[in-house]
Amino acid sequence: MTIDTTTPRKKRPFFLRRGPMENIATALIAIGFLMLFQPFALVLYTYSLVTLLAGTVMFIIVSKFPE
Repeated sequence: MTIDTTTPRKKRPFFLRRGPMENIATALIAIGFLMLFQPFALVLYTYSLVTLLAGTVMFIIVSKFPE
C-alpha cells in the first residue's frame, strides 16, 4: 500500500489564468472596435486605436500562459 504524499496544486490567481484573461482581452478588442465605428463622440474615436492595440497585445501575451 502506498501513501499519496503529493501536495495539492494551488489555484493560480485570476490575473494569471489563461481563460478569463483571454475573455477580457477579447472584450477589450471588441470595445475598441465599437469605439472606432461609432459616430457620436470624438473622444471615443480618439482612444479606439489605443484600446484595440492594448487588447491585441494583451491577447498575444495571455495566449502564452499555461492552461
